[in-house]
Amino acid sequence: MNGSGTAPAVPRPAYRRLSVEERRTQLLAAALGLFAHRAPEEVSLDDVAQAAEVSRPLVYRYFPGGKQQLYEAALRSAADILRRCFAEPDTGPLTRRLARALDRYLAFVDEHDAGFSALLQGGSVVETTRTTAIVDEVRRAAAEQILRHLGTPRPGPRLRMAVRTWITAVEAASLIWLDEGKRPAPAELRDWLVDHFIALLTATAATDKQTARVMRAALATETPEGPAGVLVRRVLPVVGDATHLL
Repeated sequence: MNGSGTAPAVPRPAYRRLSVEERRTQLLAAALGLFAHRAPEEVSLDDVAQAAEVSRPLVYRYFPGGKQQLYEAALRSAADILRRCFAEPDTGPLTRRLARALDRYLAFVDEHDAGFSALLQGGSVVETTRTTAIVDEVRRAAAEQILRHLGTPRPGPRLRMAVRTWITAVEAASLIWLDEGKRPAPAELRDWLVDHFIALLTATAATDKQTARVMRAALATETPEGPAGVLVRRVLPVVGDATHLL
């Protein structure tokens, strides 16, 4: 204490003025945090301002279009994250690459559960053709990443349909997973989705030569202890009794 008996003042940290990009990033992060656990129509600009610890006029300064513009910008930011989930080096067995991508994807779903549901299920008062287009971009980008891992720059209609069908199945499974209280465990859901991809490609390969070539090339990189090997050993006993169909 000083001579007057009062404690010395604690110096406050120096205020740092954020750049335009830093402030915009801060506001988007605050908005994403709110949209993660509440439906978009339940989030106000006042909520975003409070979460970012700024004034409401400041939010309007960066997003003069109001909540709709802010929501679309936050959605675009989330879409960029989801696209990066499927970015994976072209090394190692295909199933291992898919597993790592799904781990990132499901982690995002887990963290942004309410917002993810509102995003994919639609029905939000802020849903527009632009927001729908942003969501569709994520689906198409994910499909392109999968096709790149399959080494098919010019996929035929059946192979492309198989991959896009799987992307749709991943979305649907994610929504059901949230609805079921995030059960089973993420790792179990991931493994099931990888198995689903192998099964879908196998069924498509039976009637499509391009998919058959892709399937053989992908299986050549797999190992007995990997997801494909484990799936084959599990399936063989099940179909073993179906020899009468041959």
